Amino acid sequence: MTSASLSCSPRNYAGPMESITVAYSPFESTALLWVAKDQRYFQENGLTVSFRKYDTGAASLAGVANGEADVVVGISEFPIVKSAFQSEKISVIGNADKGEFIYLVGRNDRGIQKASDLKGKRLGTAKGTISEYYLGRFLELNGMTIKDINLVDLKTPQEWVNAVVDGEIDAVVTAQPDANMARECLGANAFIWPVQSGQFLNGLIVSGNDWLAKHPGLAASFLKAMTQAEQYAERNPDKAKAIVKGGLNLDAGYVDTAWRQNQFTISLDQSLIVAMEDEARWMIGNNLTSEKTAPNFLDLISADSLKTVRPGSVRISGK
Repeated sequence: MTSASLSCSPRNYAGPMESITVAYSPFESTALLWVAKDQRYFQENGLTVSFRKYDTGAASLAGVANGEADVVVGISEFPIVKSAFQSEKISVIGNADKGEFIYLVGRNDRGIQKASDLKGKRLGTAKGTISEYYLGRFLELNGMTIKDINLVDLKTPQEWVNAVVDGEIDAVVTAQPDANMARECLGANAFIWPVQSGQFLNGLIVSGNDWLAKHPGLAASFLKAMTQAEQYAERNPDKAKAIVKGGLNLDAGYVDTAWRQNQFTISLDQSLIVAMEDEARWMIGNNLTSEKTAPNFLDLISADSLKTVRPGSVRISGK
């Protein structure tokens, strides 16, 4: 985990600066964060931002829960569902991305030609993340369950790539850009399948309840900066791609792919509730929680700050 602070002078802002710490993991769902940083939109809105990097979205959410950060950006809804079962005090204040970028990458030399060949094989993923959910869902859509494979827990980006490249596992389910890196390392020995089956992954903006209660204005300022980043990316896609390429250290060709497989828009809509309810049912069905009924996910949504900035982007019944 690393930490870095921004110290650029504010633009068009003469009031006192307020500090905010943002947690993230290095995936493309954080794209608007890097645009906002590069264009100094945080400073424009009176914010001095420090970043804390984590390997996974689940770890970055834990950083917020532990008080290491005020807000997390780009986290998928799956760890949020898990936190809801555990009654952790967090709030979803926005969504920065909808994307399809989780893949199953495997070795051709392990005799896997179709989905059913995965039965009994060693498959790796990061347990407790949305990659595990999409793996389970992919297996179920192909007549199997998690119990039909040997699941290996991989905790870091290096493990996600190296375990399958070195042959410790037969296949890995992971997000881009690591899936692409594993495929490139395997070369002709690689096969790759999309596993989301048309269900978007959300890149959420989440805060702790205590912080939000004390700093609703800072949350609104942060979301305003992110909406400015969205507008900049719409007007200047090539410049935005270059910013994200540098921020995430991506290959230039892959950035074009990322732009096709993601919708970088600040919003809150009903599809998020539907996705969380689906994932909650999957967790219950696979005994990943002792609870037998899903939480009311409306209780996790705090739309007031986003309504202040962009009212029309909140499209959740009851909010």
